[in-house]
Amino acid sequence: MAIPLQHAIGALPDLALIPGLGPAGLTLRRGRTHEICGPARRVLAVLALASAEGPVLWVQPGWIADRLCPAGVNDYADPGRFLFALARRPEDLLWAMEEGLRSGAAPVVVADLPAPPALTPMRRLQLAAEAGAEAARPHRRPPPLGLVLTPGEGGAAGAESRWHMTPAPAPAPRLDQARAPRLWRLERRRARTLPPAAWVVTEAPEGGFGAEPRGEAIA
Repeated sequence: MAIPLQHAIGALPDLALIPGLGPAGLTLRRGRTHEICGPARRVLAVLALASAEGPVLWVQPGWIADRLCPAGVNDYADPGRFLFALARRPEDLLWAMEEGLRSGAAPVVVADLPAPPALTPMRRLQLAAEAGAEAARPHRRPPPLGLVLTPGEGGAAGAESRWHMTPAPAPAPRLDQARAPRLWRLERRRARTLPPAAWVVTEAPEGGFGAEPRGEAIA
């Protein structure tokens, strides 16, 4: 008997945005497309991928030198899980992401975009994620999750949620520490069922993450 799509999507818990901090409300709903913006958007995307299993399709512009370096993800995720696709034209970025989501073959599909997409392409991505959840179910794969990375303040219309992350000043390391903690300010600027919120995310020098609430995010 076929399982309704909403049951297929809801069968697994939401993906933790920060490793080990899912219960704090820092989660992404599977089977949908979310937006991550800000100067540390790629860092946040890689942290989310550390909580996922299986291959990752990462689509990025082939004409822009500023892109994710595979060696840079070693601290958080296995770079061998990443399949990088270089698009020749702006329209190919969203097309490749849509096809990747629709196939249901990869649990996470990322598009590193030079600008926020309009409402119509975002709706197509949402529909592709839903179709991918149905395609993944017979193979016992998780519903695909889409991440669009946008510069600046973002603004992808119709995203399931919007997150903004930027580096935060860190204290000097103690004498017994090899390096100082890494800090970021993380904001949930939009979500369908949750209000705006903000946290300071800390990565301890010895590993592990913490998140301290810091008032509301910028709407």
